Amino acid sequence: MTSEPIARPWPRLRVADWADTRDTLHLWTQIVGKIRMAYAPPVNHWWHVTLYPSARGLTTSAVPHPDGVFELEFDFVDHQLHVRTSDGGARDVRLEPKSVATFYGETLDALAALGLRPRIHPAPNEVELAIPFAEDTQHTAYDGAAAHRFWQQLLHADRVLTRFRSEFVGKASPVHFFWGAMDLAYTRFSGRIAPPHPGGAPNCPPSVMHEGYSHELASFGFWPGGGAEGAFYAYAYPEPPGYGERTKAYYDEKLNECVLPYETVADAADPEATLLEFLRTTYTAAADLARWEVAGS
Repeated sequence: MTSEPIARPWPRLRVADWADTRDTLHLWTQIVGKIRMAYAPPVNHWWHVTLYPSARGLTTSAVPHPDGVFELEFDFVDHQLHVRTSDGGARDVRLEPKSVATFYGETLDALAALGLRPRIHPAPNEVELAIPFAEDTQHTAYDGAAAHRFWQQLLHADRVLTRFRSEFVGKASPVHFFWGAMDLAYTRFSGRIAPPHPGGAPNCPPSVMHEGYSHELASFGFWPGGGAEGAFYAYAYPEPPGYGERTKAYYDEKLNECVLPYETVADAADPEATLLEFLRTTYTAAADLARWEVAGS
């Protein structure tokens, strides 16, 4: 006889209570993501640059290099950035209050000690204030308890998005963490070419957006903004006529996308069912209105 697993409460974290840590951690993830991008073979829609939720935090997964593979993992339990190589090499960078410049230097030193010297664009993307990493002494906050709680939010979101992903038989992305906007994302594709994306993300070349949005899609995810405790989102590109009206229970006219506050999910009697309803409703609207030939499983 097996027992039903006991659902753990969804962790609560007000954005206002950890905004400084969030902004610092965002930049740290950009450094690690750019290191992965320096070595990983390109994959469509930039899927080769992302991070993934792990049993300890966020990881690059195994990244190839000329002498084997390496991995960088944010450990939000012991608050370390682990740098490991397939030949047994390992270094750690402590996650604690420190500037982006210090974290950047320590991370590059840890990599160099293991024979890795990545060439990256040494400044952030998709943020308004793109201070070069080596010069950023402005962002210094790190609240370990908040970082741990954010990771726990990501794990809950990842579990539901992964279940939702299993319902679709067409081309779909992994559930992965994009460090540009600091969001956990999952995307479905119709298979049709999309019109060129207009761009507009701060400090991000239009070519990046053109590749990311080269094909018609419906995208979903979670990010630590958009609500008092973060928010889930959904949108279609290109947005089909009538999408806002069809999804008016969720549609935000200012953002031009659907939004479900994290706190609404966490407060629900059945958080997973509430989130799945949002994901399924917004996807069905996009697929129906754009007349996708692949509508699900």
